[in-house]
Amino acid sequence: MPKSIFKLICFLFVLSMASCAKRGSITGGDKDTIAPVLKASFPKNFSTNFNGKEIKLVFDEYVKLKNINKQLIISPPMKNQPDILPQTASKILTIKLKDTLQPNTTYSFNFGQSIEDYNEGNPYQQFKYVFSTGAYIDSLKINVKVKDALEKKVDNFVSVMLYEINEKYNDSTIYKESPRYITNTLDSLEVVTLENIKAGKYLLVALKDNGNNKFDPKKDKIGFQKQYITIPNDTVFEVELFKEKLPFKAIKPTQDSGNKLIMGYEGDPKNIKVTVKNGSEIIPSLITQIQKKDSVQVWFKPIKADSLTVAVEKDNFKKDFIVKLKKQKADTLRISADFAGALLRERFALNSSIPLVKFDKSKISIFNKDSIAVPFETEYDDFNQKLYFNFKREPLDQYKIKLLPNALTDFYEKTHDTLNFKIATKNASDYGNLRVILENAKRFPILVELTDKTGKVKATAYTESNPTIEFLTLEPDKYTLRIIYDDNKNKVWDTGSFLEKRQSEEVIYFPKEIDVRTNWDVEQPFNLKITN
Repeated sequence: MPKSIFKLICFLFVLSMASCAKRGSITGGDKDTIAPVLKASFPKNFSTNFNGKEIKLVFDEYVKLKNINKQLIISPPMKNQPDILPQTASKILTIKLKDTLQPNTTYSFNFGQSIEDYNEGNPYQQFKYVFSTGAYIDSLKINVKVKDALEKKVDNFVSVMLYEINEKYNDSTIYKESPRYITNTLDSLEVVTLENIKAGKYLLVALKDNGNNKFDPKKDKIGFQKQYITIPNDTVFEVELFKEKLPFKAIKPTQDSGNKLIMGYEGDPKNIKVTVKNGSEIIPSLITQIQKKDSVQVWFKPIKADSLTVAVEKDNFKKDFIVKLKKQKADTLRISADFAGALLRERFALNSSIPLVKFDKSKISIFNKDSIAVPFETEYDDFNQKLYFNFKREPLDQYKIKLLPNALTDFYEKTHDTLNFKIATKNASDYGNLRVILENAKRFPILVELTDKTGKVKATAYTESNPTIEFLTLEPDKYTLRIIYDDNKNKVWDTGSFLEKRQSEEVIYFPKEIDVRTNWDVEQPFNLKITN
């Protein structure tokens, strides 16, 4: 065969193969978005007269478990959690029960979103396996909405529980026993459904707890229906979570510096009485709060001693602590401004590192930008070691605050050098004003609060009868508005108590953010009949 013809045949063969390869190229196909499907279960789902120790779930594809410890809800709760195997990919999941099952009881295994297909992670949404140890499946249900008593945002993974009201139930049951029925809000649900319940009378409780299905007031938030509920019932029940105020309890003090102890506590330290003794001799002392911590500082006058007795009293708590002393460096007085920036709404304040005990107003002066003396008054918060200056502040002004030596004297008779502080105010047009008109208020007094996006309270007002509230010279921002029905008239929000069957003071949120802008006056009606 001539070489030219042979080359032509080879070229045509290669070309035909390339064309065939192009026509037959493989693509990845559409992405799998279909969740796994349960093909069979042994015993069958919704079986009755169950008395086994093992359940098998068979799926149409390989599945894996994700966050099973958080997502799986077993109702009624089991003392010994079952083993669910394997932890690797498989078409068959095996549930090995380790608990003794209660007679004539319907059990529900809600897997939430914990079962996913192996390749794409598509979850089998809210799959439930149900069986009964009796002759029938309990089929009643209730719906429950979970809220927070104070905050607008609700915690996730809140347990919603029913305790059966029978001869064994008392007020201590929720501290010691698991509930009869349970479900969970998981990471997004606001309204949950408790299913497969038998008819009866129950206590409805919600807990943001540590996972043991029992109420621990030190750690957990609780919400409850004050009255027992009867099932069947088509009411959508509502529970509001709150953290109880613990009874006061002091924790043994420790030495922090030469003449200062740190003492932790539970509950409210207000009006705590602390006496420091060296034998029978009472040592002068002061108590101050450590900001943002559940601890107080116990300041005592210098003394040579190996140990001190610290006697603590508040309400029903009374205890003496022995604290051994070591030679340590004493604290030094430092004075710092509490606020930096432009002041108009807020008061100017000074923080002190050591409690202050003497104030000489004649050694303090305030001048404006025209060097005119400004009248002022001082106010000292001894528990928080904060000295406030009350004086009229004008827009677009500057103020110089000067403290000569001996203007302030601390607990140890120490003073400071000359101190100078400067503050300025912006123009009134740099701020915004908000007028809130309360409509359909059920009662007074009312505490009105504005919070920022983090939930921090930025401004408060209190009214005993007037439905119109004004917030002047607000920093431009988006605010959340809420009112508190201050039923005990102490000007703060009060939490509830399970044992006292007392709910928290009622809080109502305005449904939208309020946009306060520069040089704007906003008038906002607030209908208090609006449902949160």
